[in-house]
Amino acid sequence: MISKIGVIGSGTMGHGIAESFALSGYDVNLYDVNEEVLNKALAAIRDELQLLVDEEFITADRIEATLARISISTDLARTVADRDYVIEAAPEKIELKHELLTRLDALAPAHAILASNTSSLSLESMAEVLSAQRKQRFMVCHWYNPAHLMPVAELSFFGNMPEAIYAQVAALYQAIGKQTVKVLKDVPGLVANRIQQGVAREVFSLIQNGVAAPEDIDKALKFGPAFRYATTGQLEVADFGGLDIWCVVGDNLLKEMDNSKEANPVLRDKVKAGKLGLKSGEGFFDYPPKKVAEIKRQFMRKLIHQLKASAFYV
Repeated sequence: MISKIGVIGSGTMGHGIAESFALSGYDVNLYDVNEEVLNKALAAIRDELQLLVDEEFITADRIEATLARISISTDLARTVADRDYVIEAAPEKIELKHELLTRLDALAPAHAILASNTSSLSLESMAEVLSAQRKQRFMVCHWYNPAHLMPVAELSFFGNMPEAIYAQVAALYQAIGKQTVKVLKDVPGLVANRIQQGVAREVFSLIQNGVAAPEDIDKALKFGPAFRYATTGQLEVADFGGLDIWCVVGDNLLKEMDNSKEANPVLRDKVKAGKLGLKSGEGFFDYPPKKVAEIKRQFMRKLIHQLKASAFYV
């Protein structure tokens, strides 16, 4: 039974992963390279928990209870010494993953299951540095941002581990309210990111071709396909619409749509100009510095409302 969790890295994803487990009652050790980063992570967790209280998703007493379950440390050995499950959320660099996984293999208990939050690096390439026994207890467990709100978790089952070990991890994630996706093949991007990139490719192409303004393209997505996607998957949508209709429309439209194999020039030009979106104050839309904090909170509020509603559709 998995009861003690280790999270390596307290950044954007790591702190949310730690928060999710602690909120559901698990004992969590959170590691990062310095205390300043860790203290910022705890402050972010407190703020996110308070928003959950404000939106009546949790009760106020759970804030301190959740934080009390998270122990922070800059000592990797201490962080993982007694853990049952350890997930790393380090930057997507294979050299860094190799160094970290080598240390985790040596420091974590033999029974511990190691996981990576990656969605871009292959399990096989990361596992090269692990012992034969640990390779059977290593998997990709990919979360979506923000980790404490997005209910999906993609879990790898690529043939390296017994079904029983996979089942333990799937049960762990289901216990904290995640909808688990069992990924059977080690492909770049796994499942959700590949679907998302397919949509994004066409959206950027519509911008490039001047078909509609950014706000109208997003409106078409939010109140068209995405409105259904919040409760109904693409395959179910196709079944409801009729597969014969989808076949005809596919024949008519797909040859007209973007099939590029690299990032759209519109996107690349934005990046070159330093217009990176929320983080820089401008992307396809403007984000005044004084409004960024509230914009982020409003984004999370919408997700909280969706999370409340989604329980009905599970």
